[in-house]
Amino acid sequence: MDAVSPIEDQELERIARDIESDRVERKEAFTDRDRVAQAVCAFANDLPGHGQPGYLLVGVTDDGIPSGLQITDRLLLDLAGLREDGNILPLPSITVGKRLLDGVEIAVLEVFPSMAPPVRFKGRPWIRVGPRRAIASPEEEARLSERRRGRDLPFDARPLPSASLDDLDLDLFERTYLPAALAREVLAANQRSTAHQLAALRLATPEGVPTAAGMVVVGRDPTPFVPGAFVQFLRLDGPTIADDVVADHRLVQPLPELLRELDEVMRANVRTSVNLTSGSVERRRPDYPLAALQQLTRNAIMHRNYETSMAPVRITWLSNRVEIQSAGGPFGQVTAENFGEPGITDYRNPTIAEAMRQLGFVQRFGVGIATARRVLVENGNPPPSFQVEPTYVSVTIEPA
Repeated sequence: MDAVSPIEDQELERIARDIESDRVERKEAFTDRDRVAQAVCAFANDLPGHGQPGYLLVGVTDDGIPSGLQITDRLLLDLAGLREDGNILPLPSITVGKRLLDGVEIAVLEVFPSMAPPVRFKGRPWIRVGPRRAIASPEEEARLSERRRGRDLPFDARPLPSASLDDLDLDLFERTYLPAALAREVLAANQRSTAHQLAALRLATPEGVPTAAGMVVVGRDPTPFVPGAFVQFLRLDGPTIADDVVADHRLVQPLPELLRELDEVMRANVRTSVNLTSGSVERRRPDYPLAALQQLTRNAIMHRNYETSMAPVRITWLSNRVEIQSAGGPFGQVTAENFGEPGITDYRNPTIAEAMRQLGFVQRFGVGIATARRVLVENGNPPPSFQVEPTYVSVTIEPA
């Protein structure tokens, strides 16, 4: 992995030696993943407001001297993996590269200021001011939340002017989302108001206006404000859309409840065959493995276009296949050509993606399609077939 950080060689040498700078941290080796992740989180929050990247130099002593650490591709991949393991949310923007300092190889991790702070590592908002790295105080966290105003935010982080906090299920937020989103000790010491907590988690603005993500995640009824925020499940008694309807479900709930009900609907429609092996051992095989259905439907919900499309996520269960369709084509670095490749991912809805990760519906980013493919093969199903268009993505799976 030879990605090169855009920082100039002369600037790299300068910041490596500047032991007073709050934009650089040095590590002789990559031995403590959590501390490195805390540094990434702190640079992404950029509490001092530099508006410039922060740098983590691996293979450099505290005095700015190369330590002679061997910079392997495995090390660079591990550093880049800090972004994808789902512990730093919202996802930070970083580059990782191998550079020379005094003729010796070092690893440079460049972290750009987040457009939607506060950024948290394992539920804790880390900051750095001068030599200090610590969990943000309520006042510091409020400053980070205020910084989101006026920025070119993703749609799910934008306010919905016609909505109010009364449109959110605050009991669901406090009972379900808060314990999942914040570390236990942070929550125990938290004296913030509910409105402040919603703002800190990007579910509302500091002025108390729900964001699109807030409405999707904990809205009492999201659809008046985000019209496509529901799932349409249709089961048909044949191979065509014109066949008789067996089951029809329109799932319109806050995201945690919607995903749980969707699991139950899909589980009820899976058919399991029982076979006896030569040793009279019973072997059960579903026509569709639930884990694959979960990965593909959650992927559709996470990445769909909530901004300009009113179409729901559609799941059409026919007699010879299941089709899942989501509004919105490839986004960011994802293209029709690289769609579904492991490690190639981007987030149209980073706050919704964060909520799904914290609520436990996503274990790791960027591996959902690969996981679905693996589970289908293990169950004896054909591989999934994707249709990737500019305005939608659909996937078809066939029974085992």
